[in-house]
Amino acid sequence: MSVKLHQRPPFRAEHLGSLLRPKALLDEKHLVDQKKGDKKKLAAIEDESIQSIVKLQQDLGFRAVSDGEYRRHMFWGTFFPGLDGFEEVTDFPEDIFRMYVPDIAAFTESGHKPGETVLCTGKIKHVGSTYVDQWNYLKNLLPKEKQHEAKLTMAAPNWYHLRYKTGRAYPKEVYATDAEYFADIAKAYRAELKILYDNGLRNVQIDDPNLAYFCSEKMLAGFKADGEDSDALLDAYIKLYNDCLSERPSDMHVGVHLCRGNFVGGRHFSEGGYDAIATKLFRNLNVDTYYLEYDTPRAGGFEPLKELPKGKNVILGLITSKFPELEDIDEMKQKVEQAAKLISEGTGESHEEALGRLGVSPQCGFASHSDGNNVGHDEMVAKLKLVRKLADEIWPNQP
Repeated sequence: MSVKLHQRPPFRAEHLGSLLRPKALLDEKHLVDQKKGDKKKLAAIEDESIQSIVKLQQDLGFRAVSDGEYRRHMFWGTFFPGLDGFEEVTDFPEDIFRMYVPDIAAFTESGHKPGETVLCTGKIKHVGSTYVDQWNYLKNLLPKEKQHEAKLTMAAPNWYHLRYKTGRAYPKEVYATDAEYFADIAKAYRAELKILYDNGLRNVQIDDPNLAYFCSEKMLAGFKADGEDSDALLDAYIKLYNDCLSERPSDMHVGVHLCRGNFVGGRHFSEGGYDAIATKLFRNLNVDTYYLEYDTPRAGGFEPLKELPKGKNVILGLITSKFPELEDIDEMKQKVEQAAKLISEGTGESHEEALGRLGVSPQCGFASHSDGNNVGHDEMVAKLKLVRKLADEIWPNQP
């Protein structure tokens, strides 16, 4: 990958895409889910709510505005169910799952079936974008000269693979190997990205808790007990990503967000620092920016950032979206300085150069699940103001 640094986007102050839904939107969405609501009324409320949340982001000084993911139930949207060859199923044998994958373990330990089980049932083919209407509505709320800054979040290409045991993510009569399956996933992503690019999208964030799960000693132990090679699977996922992105134009910024889960109420699923994956993640994955969770000790320290090569950015997720208490801004500034110091040690660049490749954000979205985290609207605004203030004090007069 070229060492040319892609910036603006990302920006010094970022957020991760999902924002708290207004009560009117949630109320109507719940009614629609119960088949008691009006889909046209819900769509109108979504439109109005998106207009309001875009204005709020602009008023707060954020440039990579999103639609808050207001049309989605979960952060990943409907990319996979929108492909030929995938369908959501409610009746399935539970032995298809790797029970040690953190989110699967969390659901089953609490007596629930894994949520939104989508399976490959036939040959995978991209037949139309489920993201492009969301994107076009968002972009048309912005002046033309600002549209390239707005951000669309996307599902990770490995999303419906890690959770399933080897060979159980797809019918064996359709795909003989993971490599064949991944080849068609990558083809679908390339088609999706081309449609979005042709409609003006230039700023993509792929949300991938699965990559962070490879930091979990508990999951890695599960792989080992099953006699499976987790290192080889991580390599395969990185190759899958690179194949998905192999045709993206040079002016399309792509970042990947890693966290350890953000379910209803801000529940996380796994723990573990980035040390185990840092070299492969930072050096082999062909993205411009890493949006990294760093709000609590469960994400480990900044030492893995020594592996970050020149030409790539990191957005430090220092401010939690999981509870309302505000962080101390001086402590946050010290953390940014510490991260820059370690990056400069790894590359030999100056402290100022390393600092120039950083930005700050909340550690995750405020509503990865549409019902949201344990914060109120005013508390979310206070968090976003803190992100903007932190960025302004470290990088004055930079967006």
